[in-house]
Amino acid sequence: MVISKPKLFVSLFTFCVVGGLVGFVTEHFLLGLLLGSLSWSLYQLRQFQRLYAWAIKTDNSEPPDLPSSWGDLSYALYRLQRSNKEHETKLLSVIRRFQQSSAALEDAVVIIDARDKLEWWNRSAERLLGLKPKIDKKKSILNLLRDPRFIRYYKKQEYSEPFELMSPVHHQMTLQYHITRFGEGDRLLVARDITRLKQLEQTRQTFVANASHELRTPLTVIRGYLETFLDQELPKPIMRGLSQMQQQTLRMESLVSDLLLLSRLESSQHVKDEQPVNLPSLLYRIKRDGILLSGTKEHILTLNIASDKDLLGQPNELHSAFSNLVFNAVRYTPEGCEIKIEWRSDASGGHLSVIDNGRGIESHHIPHLTERFYRVDEGRSSETGGTGLGLSIVKHVLARHGAKLEIKSKLGVGSEFICHFPVDMLTDVEIEESEVDNNISHH
Repeated sequence: MVISKPKLFVSLFTFCVVGGLVGFVTEHFLLGLLLGSLSWSLYQLRQFQRLYAWAIKTDNSEPPDLPSSWGDLSYALYRLQRSNKEHETKLLSVIRRFQQSSAALEDAVVIIDARDKLEWWNRSAERLLGLKPKIDKKKSILNLLRDPRFIRYYKKQEYSEPFELMSPVHHQMTLQYHITRFGEGDRLLVARDITRLKQLEQTRQTFVANASHELRTPLTVIRGYLETFLDQELPKPIMRGLSQMQQQTLRMESLVSDLLLLSRLESSQHVKDEQPVNLPSLLYRIKRDGILLSGTKEHILTLNIASDKDLLGQPNELHSAFSNLVFNAVRYTPEGCEIKIEWRSDASGGHLSVIDNGRGIESHHIPHLTERFYRVDEGRSSETGGTGLGLSIVKHVLARHGAKLEIKSKLGVGSEFICHFPVDMLTDVEIEESEVDNNISHH
């Protein structure tokens, strides 16, 4: 509600008429009009002062009894004030309930503003992350959680996958971090204690590792006897059976080896001893081994190094991941197919691609390819001697290096497996020019 114009004009007209009459009687008509309008202005100013003095009070008192339109305005402001107070009370109630419910959570909840400053956190954040209410308010999250791996994860701004790290205050406790964006650059960080889950997972990994390790000895013994028997002059049916037994024994040894490697990769989420990796030399060795594996299939393997950047990481793990991709291409593409190995880098990071022009993979298989023992074609995989763990190993190696695997495939056209590495994993390493030329020239 606003002050009514007709009422204002009526009051102004009344003051002017009274002033004009007084001026007319005293023979100063214009002066009377001026005094009348001035009196009206002073009267309105007085009502405004009374209304303003009430409006700035915080005691929720009743509005003053003002005349005419000022009374209408004070009543309208009073109703608006009461409405806002009710909304404020409801909002405070919601905030209190949120704080009470979040305080009861076992997970740490932290709100971070667009400048990476801490705005609010619950009690579990104090217990799990060591945040102090009177000290850490408005401090940068990166100054409180200083682990380089967390800083790398936070700054990467790719939060689709959770991140695991030891608690900064309880070194025997493993936390899983989830970060969600909201608002204009704000973030919600949730840290969950998964120590118990990690212990259960560790038990499983230990069992798999121990069982795989124990299988090595009997398999070695069996293979040794089979090799001895195969060197003897025995009937052809027996030789054929022994030969098949030897093939399956070798396959079992390969499976045990992959299980042990996978168990070791799963035991830690991060690479602990990062070092520069000579990619041209590494990829050349893999290409050479791929040619030997191809044998009579006569695949055409090419290597293209289109970047002067190398990687920081664990050389043996990267060799295992890249060789799995290349060897899979050799195993599962028809004879004479072309297999390209490419390394390039750009503003987004480094990219290792293995491309073939083989049969291709149906789209519904692609999301499951990195699962353990998943096979697109059970019969074909058995023939090639694959263990079904290769792409699972690739996935874990890449995750430990902060990288991701992208798979593109089209039936009848071929497949492309791309390893995407973040920029902070790239490095400039001086390699002898003769070695690079030698590696790349062997297409």
